[in-house]
Amino acid sequence: MQNARDRLLLAAAELLETGGTVSTRAVCERAGVQAPTLYHHFGSKQGLIDAVVNHGFTQYTAVESSGDPLGDLREGWDRHVRFGLEHPSFYGLLYGRAEPGKPCAVTAPAHAALRERFTEAAARGLLTAPVDDAAEQVLAANVGVTLTLITQPEPDFGLSARVRESALAGVLRSPAAAGPTSRATAALTLRALVDENPAGLTPGEHALLGELLDRLARQDAG
Repeated sequence: MQNARDRLLLAAAELLETGGTVSTRAVCERAGVQAPTLYHHFGSKQGLIDAVVNHGFTQYTAVESSGDPLGDLREGWDRHVRFGLEHPSFYGLLYGRAEPGKPCAVTAPAHAALRERFTEAAARGLLTAPVDDAAEQVLAANVGVTLTLITQPEPDFGLSARVRESALAGVLRSPAAAGPTSRATAALTLRALVDENPAGLTPGEHALLGELLDRLARQDAG
């Protein structure tokens, strides 16, 4: 038998998925508990909603590296789109409550996962933009196309694939690309390798080297 906390999570999730009113009263009635029980476990109705959304969101961000960063980036993009289409109410809560100057803590795992994949790409000499810039650009495109597809009566997955490839091409070079490595790519590669293994460097040296490599990468990229 489910405990009260689980019943509250399930009740709120069901109301969100069906587009019902997610009021304290509606959630408690559906879960078969009293309001003090909700406040005991989650502090407030918003605390409950945040817990539901965080649980749903982590279902697709927990993707392990396959050793193929480009393939993982494509798979991560497609999983993101599928999650949004399968859980539009969750997705609307995730990306529809933006506050100026306040990053969303719930969506932070998605950004962290992108950074990991782009760091792997940088270590292989494939990245043409700083890791943080690449992650921001691709995540922005991924969110934008997902919101667009949610509003379409028949989602155009071809649009998603085209935007995905365009976004990735803007920050990566093809593994088969010919020609010498640029200073920017070399700086990004060294940055990723040093971050992965900073042995022999003090924390201060590591930070200074990272700052210099980031500056060199941005200067050449500009």
